[in-house]
Amino acid sequence: MIDKLEFLITLSRERHFGRAAESCGVSQPTFSAGIKQLEDSLGVLLVERGSRFRGFTPEGERVLDWARRIVSDTRAMRQEIDALKHGLAGHLRIGAIPTALPIVAMLTTPYQSNHPDVRFTILSRTSIEVLNMLENLEIDAGLTYLDNEPLGRVQSFPLYTEYYRVLASPDGPLADRESVTWEEVGHMPLCLLTPDMQNRRIIDAQLREVGSDAVPRLESDSVIVLIAHVRTGKWTSVMPARLAEVLGVTRNVRTIPIVEPVVTHSIGLVVPQRNPLTPLISALVAEAKQLVPVLEEIGALTGLPETLEA
Repeated sequence: MIDKLEFLITLSRERHFGRAAESCGVSQPTFSAGIKQLEDSLGVLLVERGSRFRGFTPEGERVLDWARRIVSDTRAMRQEIDALKHGLAGHLRIGAIPTALPIVAMLTTPYQSNHPDVRFTILSRTSIEVLNMLENLEIDAGLTYLDNEPLGRVQSFPLYTEYYRVLASPDGPLADRESVTWEEVGHMPLCLLTPDMQNRRIIDAQLREVGSDAVPRLESDSVIVLIAHVRTGKWTSVMPARLAEVLGVTRNVRTIPIVEPVVTHSIGLVVPQRNPLTPLISALVAEAKQLVPVLEEIGALTGLPETLEA
């Protein structure tokens, strides 16, 4: 039964029978037969019938919700039993928004020191993708915004507050500025993250609020690409202050506070809404709580505003 429920979860993610079968490592006939067996055992149609996947029936949507819970509980049970027998071990998958990626190492490094038999996969994803992947059991935890868009059914643990800075050449026209306004930002030659990123949506909304319809001259889904362009001296960008500090870009790029208004957003760890958490996720939450005072200390040393309280 569990493998059939996992078929259903995979189908909800892929929205295509062939891709779902490939993802599960079975042939398409085997996959389709598994879905049909699940329907027969429950006595209801789960999938809208057609030449291609057209969605789930109302009953299918309810079964999908139960499938996520049952599969999640089954994985948690197996993981807990393994931890009792052999200690904490396994694979922890974390999705993070691009602006939070440098913080991930501050979680995984002490975690790995305490639990050397745990391995990690870190994925750079948009905030929406992080939440979708968490719901579909593709990742175990995420680092994302906590207060700008709905989170859904997750537990959240604040880590720090995101403040915004202009990144510019130290030899450019902003060389002697101690701060800039959002209105001024709208007149700069900007390079920004792509519109699917929540960071970009925050920046666009703030620029609209001050009456600017600025169109960036360059967009990328890579923070590294943006920093490389700023370093040429011909571009400016807007990034979170802590990201700039962690990446060390302040050695050859000026980071200038943006005021009027000062905009802040909460960044934190999100994990499935379940009790108890799996041993791997519980250990990650513990590391996150210990990281908060470390981030506060870094903020004090670099002159950044304080982080959120845990």
